[in-house]
Amino acid sequence: MSSEYAKQLGAKLRAIRTQQGLSLHGVEEKSQGRWKAVVVGSYERGDRAVTVQRLAELADFYGVPVQELLPGTTPGGAAEPPPKLVLDLERLAHVPAEKAGPLQRYAATIQSQRGDYNGKVLSIRQDDLRTLAVIYDQSPSVLTEQLISWGVLDADARRAVQHEDA
Repeated sequence: MSSEYAKQLGAKLRAIRTQQGLSLHGVEEKSQGRWKAVVVGSYERGDRAVTVQRLAELADFYGVPVQELLPGTTPGGAAEPPPKLVLDLERLAHVPAEKAGPLQRYAATIQSQRGDYNGKVLSIRQDDLRTLAVIYDQSPSVLTEQLISWGVLDADARRAVQHEDA
């Protein structure tokens, strides 16, 4: 395995682990010692080669298809991922509840599920935006404009919605 490939594979492993809100020690704890923090860390840095068998086992542990861990692949075959949708939770707190109540409850639910209580920002997925659009009885693009006007979403979010519409 080339050094560059190992680093790319490691970056994918790290991305999946952090998306799941796990530290290296969290992986060791959750796996009951099956995956040692030092070993997973060395895979992520590209310092240690991972066998196909171990990669398959790690993918199973993370609950993702093996191909999601392989460099040069992107989910769903997308050429370039859309911009991230990041809610500004500090600004959301200043939007009147009669407008932002459903969004505040939805964001609180996501935070609870992820154990993510930094209180400043929250990344949401395209599916979350579509769900919120249904709740607000608006199209995703109209809701995006509303959230931008409230200062809750960055204007860059328009690209994510345009990417979705394409």
